[in-house]
Amino acid sequence: MTRLPYLNIAKEAIASKFDGSDINKYTYLNQYPALGVNKATFVTLTLHGQLRGCIGSLNAHRPLIDDLISNAQSAAFRDPRFLPLTPAEFQNVTIEVSLLSEPLLLQYSDTADLKSKIRINEDGVILKHGNNQATFLPQVWEELNDFESFFAHLGLKAGLGSDPLQYHPEIYTYQVEKIKD
Repeated sequence: MTRLPYLNIAKEAIASKFDGSDINKYTYLNQYPALGVNKATFVTLTLHGQLRGCIGSLNAHRPLIDDLISNAQSAAFRDPRFLPLTPAEFQNVTIEVSLLSEPLLLQYSDTADLKSKIRINEDGVILKHGNNQATFLPQVWEELNDFESFFAHLGLKAGLGSDPLQYHPEIYTYQVEKIKD
């Protein structure tokens, strides 16, 4: 099975913003037709082991190649938590691409029930309540490796405070395939 060039596309997408070139996505699509299938991606940039940008899509709403190009460029230049990536940083940045499965609504009765259904280190989680929403990729379990910490930080990210489960929010789970340099 041929491995798709996700990392090459992400790198080329970022590099094209520095040198003003265009990424020729049709060359990739001709060689790898699977890149034309709608798929949701996240692109995470790290520099010296620290997060440097992370942007993605939760739902498959456009062809994989378009989602990947857009999210790579957004992670590098439009993540509101960081200044735009510099050419010097680009030389040392590590890129990780996550391919997301379709998020599934998780039915649960209370926090204990939810805790029994969440698979630590496997599930990415979307927490949604009213207009507030946030997600953590499954990779976040590496740092927030217990249910309570994970959901406290996810609640803060969503603007719901450190006890978001008191609101019985909608919870969606998804899994990822990680590709890293």
